[in-house]
Amino acid sequence: MTSIGTAPPRATPRTIPAWLILALACAGQFMVILDASIVNVALPAIRAELGFTPTGLAWVVNGYLLAFAGFMLLGGRAADLFGPRRTLVSGLLLFSAASLAAGLASAAEVLVAARVAQGAGAAMMAPATLAVINTYFTEPGARARAFGAWSSAGGVGGMIGAVAGGAITTGLSWRWVFLINVPVGALLVAVALTALAGARAARREPLDLTGAVTGTAGLAALIYGVMQSADHAWSSGRVVVPVLAGLLLLAVFTVVEARFTDRPMLPLRLLGIRGVAVGNGMLLLFGGVTIAMWYFTSLFLQNVLGFSALLAGLGQTPAAVTFMLVARGAAALLPRAGARPLVLGGGAFFVAGFGWLSLAGAGSGYLTGVLGPTLLVAAGIGLTFPTLMAAATADAPEGEAGVVGGLANTTSQVGSSIGLAVLATAAGAVGAAGSPAALADGYDLVFLIAAGLGLALAAGAFLLPRRR
Repeated sequence: MTSIGTAPPRATPRTIPAWLILALACAGQFMVILDASIVNVALPAIRAELGFTPTGLAWVVNGYLLAFAGFMLLGGRAADLFGPRRTLVSGLLLFSAASLAAGLASAAEVLVAARVAQGAGAAMMAPATLAVINTYFTEPGARARAFGAWSSAGGVGGMIGAVAGGAITTGLSWRWVFLINVPVGALLVAVALTALAGARAARREPLDLTGAVTGTAGLAALIYGVMQSADHAWSSGRVVVPVLAGLLLLAVFTVVEARFTDRPMLPLRLLGIRGVAVGNGMLLLFGGVTIAMWYFTSLFLQNVLGFSALLAGLGQTPAAVTFMLVARGAAALLPRAGARPLVLGGGAFFVAGFGWLSLAGAGSGYLTGVLGPTLLVAAGIGLTFPTLMAAATADAPEGEAGVVGGLANTTSQVGSSIGLAVLATAAGAVGAAGSPAALADGYDLVFLIAAGLGLALAAGAFLLPRRR
């Protein structure tokens, strides 16, 4: 892999330990992903206290995800223009302030607005943490290990969300699900200001406002429309209108970036880089795989096997540990083996794990019907995610690591959003009767589709650059 970064750190009289910089990047990514899932278990308590309608309650989750995905490209570009240190600190401050507002919210509208602001802060943090890794870890082996740790932090954050949310809501209050971010965010701001003190802003250029508006609005409208498909038919105006508007805005964004600005938010020439193009295409498919694993397995445990939300989170903990361990191992192998063998291996694990999981039914036990196959799928995710992120960002030109990292994060998030909508539609069509047996049949179809996505990822591995 080539050496990239938003800007090389300036020489300073003191040496900042590499572990502190890596811990900062991992902690930021952990917070971003944790807050996408930790609130789920607290939703009933939030609804009871703030008087949400069933439809409105979904926006406590969707508001965060929508802003997170919609603003990610803008956050990545900000990391390039203003430096990862400034962008990460700004994102942490916004995220922490929004968390405080969410924890103190006295009305439903206030909580949803705070969650949107949280998502915007997260959209600055996620690409900035990637830019930190690309800037400070320039040796290929060190960078691969850093990617593995970063990937593990995000995966574990997503997995322990249900457990942590249940424990905090039961032992304290749902408000502390948000308030806990405030002291943690303050600590990370202090560490960022200290550990990244030698990083300078890459360059001072005006932000491409037209591209920022059309790109952000296009992504937000597209994802909003896809989210609406969970409650409305795909032919409904509530789905069709925002999806078409999003596609139109993204078309305008493409034209603007190609012809009408000298400093585009997303330079389209980056998509001509093989690793960037293929890596992002595969991350789009990968988003559907991860949703099938974490989201629909949780639903299977709760709606078919009768687990509580907290027990479902605990039931997925072995998979989270497997993911973390395999991701670290994949990071060590990546510089020597290259991306192709790891993605091929991950695809094989997906086909085997999801194929096995599709056989589970209402009479299945946890140990034989769920635990074994989810460990296989988690191993596949551990092999694939850090590898694809590294492949999608490895050839980023000097000074554009932030926008390339933002693009990779955005692609993965859009893949998850579209995957959730499509897979939920498939599961709902088969499991419409609502009985545990019918629901199991719907989830089994989801797992079969996910096995197909895993096969497609394995085939796509041959398109990745051969270079190690």
